[in-house]
This record gives sequence, structure tokens and C-alpha cells, in this order.
Amino acid sequence: MITMIILLGLLILVVLLLVGIFNRFVKNRNTVNDAWSNIDVALKRRYDLIPNLVETVKGYAKHEKSTLEDVTNARNAAMQVPKGDINAQIKAENQLQQSLRSIFALGEAYPDLKANTNFLDLQEKLNVIEENLERSRRYYNGTVRENNTYGESFPGVLFAGMFKYQHFDFFEVDEASRANVKVDFS
Repeated sequence: MITMIILLGLLILVVLLLVGIFNRFVKNRNTVNDAWSNIDVALKRRYDLIPNLVETVKGYAKHEKSTLEDVTNARNAAMQVPKGDINAQIKAENQLQQSLRSIFALGEAYPDLKANTNFLDLQEKLNVIEENLERSRRYYNGTVRENNTYGESFPGVLFAGMFKYQHFDFFEVDEASRANVKVDFS
């Protein structure tokens, strides 16, 4: 009888442990998805702003058609990434970020454009969005770190496959986006 009570107690303990591990996987995944949704809102605002920015620059930099097309193509590619594919979205966003940097470099090369109030307003709005993205990116990366650490450490690693653990990539600026954009009209 005592043996039966001990076995039943151990079984209950194991079940509670598994429930706790499962719930932690669910909590981590939902926290990462929530953090990504904050980024997604800022990205949508940026997508909406980019066509206005491109149109404003077009009037001043007519022979910079390839730069403007690159920005438009990068925006469209980022918008076409399937919902829920966070890792693909991160790659597309890095491409878009790099092309946006080149459009602001045009502002430096064209004094009339740099003085245009519409361009300055759009640039300021985009800067605010970028600051929001930076904060959201930090929060997202923190949730990803917690999720990935739990799924790759003990005891989570033992049950990761069974509980459909999902590894997420960090949302970091790629090396190409860190390099200074060079504008040369010679």
C-alpha cells in the first residue's frame, strides 16, 4: 500500500514537471511572438512611409532611379514574406534597412532635397519609427534569448522535440547595413 502511494506520488510529480516544462515552452513561444508583433506594427508603419519618401526623392534625384527602385523592391520583398516566418522577415528587413540608408545618403548629395520640408518631415517620421524598432528589437532579442536558452538547456532540451520547441533567430543588423553608404557622382 505504501509502495503504491509512493509510486502514485512520483507519477504525479513527473506529470506536474512535464506540465511545467510544456507551459514554459508555450509561454516562451508566445512571448517571442508577442514581441515580434510589436516589431511588425512598426514595420508596417515604415512600409507605409517608404512610397512617400521615394516619391519625394524622385523629383530631386531623377538620375538615381536604381537607388529608388532598390528601395521599392526591398520594401515589396519584405512585405511579401509569409506571415509567421520571422527568420525570413528578419533577412528581408536587413535588405530594406540597407536600401533606406542609401536613400538618405542621397539627401546629403542633393542640398535642395535636404532642405525640402516634406523630405525632412518624412525623414523625421522614419527616424521615430526606427527608434521604436530599435526598442522593440531589443525586447524581441531578449525574449528570443530566453526561449532559445530554455529550449537548448536542461531540462528543456530533453523535451524540445516532443513539445515542438521552435528556435528563433535574433533580429540583428547585418554587417552590410553597418557599413557607411558611399555616394559618388564623379
